[in-house]
Amino acid sequence: QVQLVESGGGLVQAGGSLRLSCAASGRTFSSYAMGWFRQAPGKEREFVAAISWSGGSTYYADSVKGRFTISRDNAKNTVYLQMNSLKPEDTAVYYCAASEGLGYTPVSYDYWGQGTQVTVSS
Repeated sequence: QVQLVESGGGLVQAGGSLRLSCAASGRTFSSYAMGWFRQAPGKEREFVAAISWSGGSTYYADSVKGRFTISRDNAKNTVYLQMNSLKPEDTAVYYCAASEGLGYTPVSYDYWGQGTQVTVSS
């Protein structure tokens, strides 16, 4: 089992920045690939970014490429999502997730956090 707790969400104006954190506990964090997903009201949960267990490989959705950065600190059992140049369409609940194999769809991930709300005002 892996327990995940997100933090860092909030209300920000368009063009602003936020950094989300996801703290993990339980089984060995460094053995899992980690991902960030988001879900806006009335929409399906969508892939945002993912990072390999070592941090050596990262992947992004086209909609966030160049604006968001995923990183991890295995010594702190934490994964981060730095979000810059935020847009109103980035408004959603953001979830972190852990997977034994890197993937881009929710079904690829075994463990989920409870989510943190990000709201970007225009």
